[in-house]
Amino acid sequence: MTAVQAMKPAAAYDRSSVEAVIKLYFDGLYESDVGKLTAAFHPTADLRWQDKGELQVLTVPDWMERVAKRASAQSQGHARHDFIVSMDRSDEATAFVKVHCALLPRFFTDYLVLLKLTDGWRIVSKSYRYDVRE
Repeated sequence: MTAVQAMKPAAAYDRSSVEAVIKLYFDGLYESDVGKLTAAFHPTADLRWQDKGELQVLTVPDWMERVAKRASAQSQGHARHDFIVSMDRSDEATAFVKVHCALLPRFFTDYLVLLKLTDGWRIVSKSYRYDVRE
């Protein structure tokens, strides 16, 4: 059997445990709930984006400080705009998930890398982009 034959198709892996972390992520964003976001992310994870062609990097602890200070979309009565666009699984411990979400007026596309660690699935990296819509 070749290595290609031994690989399972992505659909063969259980999605529910990864989806549970993504739901925690979506709920944490919508509610500005640092506890939920902290549970979804590995503490050494970071957020990456580009601004005017330059790489920007923010640690999860620094991001949590920002989240704690902002009014939640929920408290402002905003509708939710979060959903999974795609999920790629190469094995039982690695996932790449593309999601859409919003913190109005910004609509985000997030690329999340998740790993199944000894304490369960955690987001270990987030890269994103967004559009501003009125």
